[in-house]
Amino acid sequence: MPHRRILSLWFPRLGAERLIRAEPWLAEIPFVTVATEGPAQVVASLSPLATQAGLYKGQPLRDAHAMCADLVTRPAIPHREQNFLDALHRWAGRYSPWVRSEPPDALVVDLTGCAHLFGGEEALAAQVHRDCGDLGLTVRLGLADTLGAAWALARYTTQDVTPHRSGDAIDQEARATRARAGKRRHWERGGLPPGAPARALPEGHIAEIGKSWSAIAPLPVAALRIDAYTQEQLHRLGLRTVGDLIGQPRAGLARRFGRGLVDQLDKATGSAPEPISALPPPERFAVRLSLPDPIGFAEDVAAGLDRLARALCVKLKDKGLGVRVLRLEAHRADHTMQWLTLKLAVAGHDPERLRPLLAMKIEEIDAGPGIDMLRLEAITTEPIYDRQMAGHAEAAAKGVARQAGGFGPAKEDLINRLSARIGMEAITRRHRGDSHIPEKGAQRLTAAWSEPAPDWPDPEVPRPLQMWRPEPVMAPDKPRLGDSFRWRGRTFGVVEATGPERILPEWWLEDPEWRSGPRDYWRVETDRGDRLWLFYAHGGALSSGWFCQGEFA
Repeated sequence: MPHRRILSLWFPRLGAERLIRAEPWLAEIPFVTVATEGPAQVVASLSPLATQAGLYKGQPLRDAHAMCADLVTRPAIPHREQNFLDALHRWAGRYSPWVRSEPPDALVVDLTGCAHLFGGEEALAAQVHRDCGDLGLTVRLGLADTLGAAWALARYTTQDVTPHRSGDAIDQEARATRARAGKRRHWERGGLPPGAPARALPEGHIAEIGKSWSAIAPLPVAALRIDAYTQEQLHRLGLRTVGDLIGQPRAGLARRFGRGLVDQLDKATGSAPEPISALPPPERFAVRLSLPDPIGFAEDVAAGLDRLARALCVKLKDKGLGVRVLRLEAHRADHTMQWLTLKLAVAGHDPERLRPLLAMKIEEIDAGPGIDMLRLEAITTEPIYDRQMAGHAEAAAKGVARQAGGFGPAKEDLINRLSARIGMEAITRRHRGDSHIPEKGAQRLTAAWSEPAPDWPDPEVPRPLQMWRPEPVMAPDKPRLGDSFRWRGRTFGVVEATGPERILPEWWLEDPEWRSGPRDYWRVETDRGDRLWLFYAHGGALSSGWFCQGEFA
């Protein structure tokens, strides 16, 4: 059985190099991405020239500008960096099928039984460096028997062991303590004894089989993935490297620093298991068309989108999926991009049904200096199940029933075309509401996300054609309507009044509109020809009285 071998890939400049790939001129100047941490802006990722200028990750942006006057910044966009890491996840599948992402800037690859396919581990590491160089990415890798050791080798094989500050934190201590600490010898405050040679870190990033502990022994204690407070406490005791901890009694370490330090040490050395749950990369369905010369005519854009739609539908059909939300990107020659979103009423993978919808979006595209790349991406997909072929009679009967039900392909295409113009949410259908309250008797649902409404039964009591919020009516405050009343500034005579129909509020809900208590509804015909729907509120949290809520045809 082959030995377990873990490869850790760390991309220390992922955020900056993602933008450098899109704008190559950024590689010629000091460039950083900026993130927001509370009220402050800090450096998130740096280009090589920014590092040479003395900038570092986590540095306040104002300090970075003070140190480097010609610094260029861009905001860090975490979700786009995550999408880029997902693309690298798919790329790393060429080395092993077991790959896991470690956001925001790392991958873990289980190379067990795979290294010989590339000529050995050294050859595989060289291939990884070449591939990342071709992609314009800086990568640091570590290869060992355990995940902890590989993680440490990828990040700490070239870093200095000496911490940025001494373990005493002398500036934060009391005055008398600072006076005594200043008289102590420097090697008692975290430095090296006189004449001791500086600790040289190994340059190798590949640990031999079964020797992970010796490979990580000269690395700093931060390589164990412990918190900064524990690191400072270890430095105060003179324990600066992993090798210093390996020889210490485990019980004393656990009692002084907690069980977490011992667990991380055991995982790095292989004494404790640390399984890797490899996750498949998220499936993304996208196609693009790079053009040799910029285009700007609507016919050229339509031809390019037609080719992209066919290619995208082939990918979706192979996976048994259909697109529900489609994203169209037009990348212009001036390095700007315009994107449009297209929503479909029903998921599908038929390019003939996508083509007219894309054609309606072309007029919204601003070509500017010219479009040099088109891209289509299926943002939301849904499974489409295969259908069993039926006989002629059965198929005809099902087709008639489906079209009679109200949601055949013709109506689906109609909703798609209308949504491309006015938006999917603007197309609605009415369904019967599950409530005895008149204003809740119907509900409005988005047509694309709902089934056709079944046939509504005729109401037992007629309902008005138009309904509005209750409006006060000037009439005597008693349950029986008199010979006349005044509403909207006009006086109406009562010709006939039919009722009452008593409707009680939903006692389990707190509806502000029904604080007036039970209602007695009347159908009233007036001398002006109006047929109104009036009710008398018996009073509750609000006083009693007459109100008008609707009008019959």
